[in-house]
Amino acid sequence: MREWASGIRLSAFSVIMLSLVVLGAWVLVPTLGTFIDQRQKIAALEASVKVSEDQIEALVAERERWNDPAYIATQARERLYYVKPGEVVYLVDNDLDPAALPREQDPVSETLVETPTDWMPQLLRTVVSTGLSDTAAVAP
Repeated sequence: MREWASGIRLSAFSVIMLSLVVLGAWVLVPTLGTFIDQRQKIAALEASVKVSEDQIEALVAERERWNDPAYIATQARERLYYVKPGEVVYLVDNDLDPAALPREQDPVSETLVETPTDWMPQLLRTVVSTGLSDTAAVAP
């Protein structure tokens, strides 16, 4: 080992250049990390802006539809069952496919059955996962 170390000859220029490289790396590495972190944040914010712009476009289109009197009349007829004077409306009851109808309920037993699962950890997991989520759920 001593023979190998004695074989290395460093001039003053080599020492200065080596120290400048180490100093440059020491100064640039934290700055580079900050730069990468900021670029990731910028990309996330740009994606958020894109989503917001898409939502704005959808809301503008919805507003334009509501400016159309024919759309308003259609919505009033479908949602609120409004009719024009003199019209007769027929509502069909039980127009579902028999396969889509709910089956008859089984009779309720008289015995009390205790479930082996504990509901408290599930509730805690649900509350924690909801609190830690990044986006809000949209109601259908």
